[in-house]
Amino acid sequence: MPDMSASASLAMTHLVPLAKELDEDKVTPGVLGFIVFAVMALAVWGLMKSMNRHMGRVDFEESAEPRSGAEDVAVADGGTTSAT
Repeated sequence: MPDMSASASLAMTHLVPLAKELDEDKVTPGVLGFIVFAVMALAVWGLMKSMNRHMGRVDFEESAEPRSGAEDVAVADGGTTSAT
Protein backbone atom coordinates (compact mmCIF):
# COMPACT_ATOMS: atom_id res chain seq x y z
CA MET A 1 0.00 0.00 0.00
CA PRO A 2 1.57 3.34 -1.02
CA ASP A 3 2.28 6.00 1.56
CA MET A 4 -0.47 8.65 1.24
CA SER A 5 1.42 11.29 3.20
CA ALA A 6 4.20 11.31 0.61
CA SER A 7 1.80 11.92 -2.26
CA ALA A 8 -0.04 14.60 -0.27
CA SER A 9 3.20 16.44 0.51
CA LEU A 10 4.25 16.18 -3.14
CA ALA A 11 0.93 17.69 -4.22
CA MET A 12 1.30 20.52 -1.70
CA THR A 13 4.79 21.38 -2.98
CA HIS A 14 3.34 21.82 -6.46
CA LEU A 15 0.29 23.84 -5.32
CA VAL A 16 2.00 26.25 -2.91
CA PRO A 17 3.85 28.20 -5.64
CA LEU A 18 0.55 28.55 -7.53
CA ALA A 19 -1.14 29.99 -4.46
CA LYS A 20 1.65 32.55 -3.97
CA GLU A 21 1.09 33.87 -7.50
CA LEU A 22 -2.53 34.85 -6.75
CA ASP A 23 -3.16 38.35 -5.50
CA GLU A 24 -5.14 38.11 -2.27
CA ASP A 25 -7.05 41.31 -3.11
CA LYS A 26 -8.47 39.83 -6.32
CA VAL A 27 -9.77 36.59 -4.81
CA THR A 28 -13.23 37.86 -3.82
CA PRO A 29 -16.75 37.28 -5.10
CA GLY A 30 -16.80 40.87 -6.34
CA VAL A 31 -19.66 42.74 -7.92
CA LEU A 32 -20.71 39.81 -10.11
CA GLY A 33 -21.08 37.58 -7.05
CA PHE A 34 -23.20 40.21 -5.33
CA ILE A 35 -25.41 40.65 -8.40
CA VAL A 36 -25.95 36.89 -8.74
CA PHE A 37 -26.78 36.59 -5.03
CA ALA A 38 -29.18 39.56 -5.20
CA VAL A 39 -30.97 38.13 -8.25
CA MET A 40 -31.34 34.75 -6.55
CA ALA A 41 -32.68 36.43 -3.38
CA LEU A 42 -35.23 38.40 -5.43
CA ALA A 43 -36.27 35.23 -7.26
CA VAL A 44 -36.83 33.36 -3.98
CA TRP A 45 -38.80 36.32 -2.58
CA GLY A 46 -40.98 36.40 -5.72
CA LEU A 47 -41.57 32.66 -5.61
CA MET A 48 -42.56 32.78 -1.94
CA LYS A 49 -44.95 35.67 -2.61
CA SER A 50 -46.50 33.76 -5.52
CA MET A 51 -46.81 30.59 -3.42
CA ASN A 52 -48.59 32.50 -0.65
CA ARG A 53 -51.00 33.97 -3.19
CA HIS A 54 -51.74 30.56 -4.72
CA MET A 55 -52.12 28.85 -1.35
CA GLY A 56 -54.62 31.55 -0.35
CA ARG A 57 -56.78 30.62 -3.34
CA VAL A 58 -57.01 26.94 -2.34
CA ASP A 59 -60.51 26.06 -1.20
CA PHE A 60 -60.30 22.93 0.92
CA GLU A 61 -63.39 21.41 2.41
CA GLU A 62 -63.06 18.17 4.31
CA SER A 63 -65.75 15.61 3.57
CA ALA A 64 -68.11 14.83 6.43
CA GLU A 65 -67.80 11.05 5.91
CA PRO A 66 -64.25 9.74 6.43
CA ARG A 67 -63.07 7.04 4.04
CA SER A 68 -61.23 3.92 5.11
CA GLY A 69 -57.63 3.28 4.14
CA ALA A 70 -58.56 0.47 1.71
CA GLU A 71 -60.74 2.82 -0.31
CA ASP A 72 -57.93 5.39 -0.48
CA VAL A 73 -55.60 2.76 -1.94
CA ALA A 74 -58.19 1.62 -4.48
CA VAL A 75 -58.84 5.17 -5.64
CA ALA A 76 -55.09 5.91 -5.84
CA ASP A 77 -54.57 2.77 -7.93
CA GLY A 78 -57.27 3.81 -10.39
CA GLY A 79 -59.84 1.36 -9.11
CA THR A 80 -63.41 2.18 -8.27
CA THR A 81 -65.03 2.06 -4.90
CA SER A 82 -68.59 0.95 -4.21
CA ALA A 83 -70.90 3.42 -2.54
CA THR A 84 -72.83 1.82 0.27
